[in-house]
Amino acid sequence: MKIGFIGLGNMGLPMAINLMKAGHQVTGFDLVQSQLDAFSAAGGIVSASANVAAKDVEMLISMLPASRHVEGLYLGDTGLLANADPKTLLIDCSTISPKVAQAVATTAKSKGFEMIDAPVSGGTAGAQAATLTFMVGGDAGAVDYARPLLEKMGKNIFHAGASGAGQTVKVCNNMLLGIQMLGTSEALRLGIANGMDPKVLSDIMSKSSGRNWALELYNPCPGVMENAPSSKGYAGGFGVDLMLKDLGLAVENAENLDASVPLGKLAQQLYENHSKAGNGQLDFSSVFNLKQST
Repeated sequence: MKIGFIGLGNMGLPMAINLMKAGHQVTGFDLVQSQLDAFSAAGGIVSASANVAAKDVEMLISMLPASRHVEGLYLGDTGLLANADPKTLLIDCSTISPKVAQAVATTAKSKGFEMIDAPVSGGTAGAQAATLTFMVGGDAGAVDYARPLLEKMGKNIFHAGASGAGQTVKVCNNMLLGIQMLGTSEALRLGIANGMDPKVLSDIMSKSSGRNWALELYNPCPGVMENAPSSKGYAGGFGVDLMLKDLGLAVENAENLDASVPLGKLAQQLYENHSKAGNGQLDFSSVFNLKQST
């Protein structure tokens, strides 16, 4: 299959590489030359622009930073919806506002395109290992058509509902994750202050009612988990500023719907404080050091 891929960053590049490993021909575009160089070295076909990358492909995948970038890519006279072939299935894997995802999908449909929103969970490690979870919104037929391709990049493909539903699940999931990481960090800090060994404490809590993903698989305390970002200086992984962006999307969505998310708002404020203290590019588990950083 011929695939177009727009956005070859920390997530998009390994996803595109996995598609090539599965035998697909991938034409890609990114604004960063070093990412294009890495893509080319892996066997990808580098395009001169997003619109060129979208020509003569059966599916077009985008993985971009924010809502405004997705709107800029697809909408307007120079956007993909004005230049691509309507037979191309559009798959946006960016994490953006559910409202924006619905609006772009509605415009796409009015121009004859099938479009699904398919944000992911699993981080850069999941992207590299092709074990991502896809949370998909859109028509069932389009989701079924895309599923074999998504399965080359992930191991869990969930159809959440209509357009925008994938983004809704993603912002709910990441709001919970952000809150969960803060709570896990506080519990570990309290135990350490009482003289506990964090490895022993983590092991006990992971087999008790405090069990959670952050504690078991992404422990924020350095030295507890060898392969976690916390044991590598909080390098790589999922950045504080990316978590802050997702919390902002969740809080914005809640305010638009008059839904109550007091813990989500508090988490947003705490990650913002942590970011302003100069930690925005560190992994989000670095909120373990929030007390020293604010």
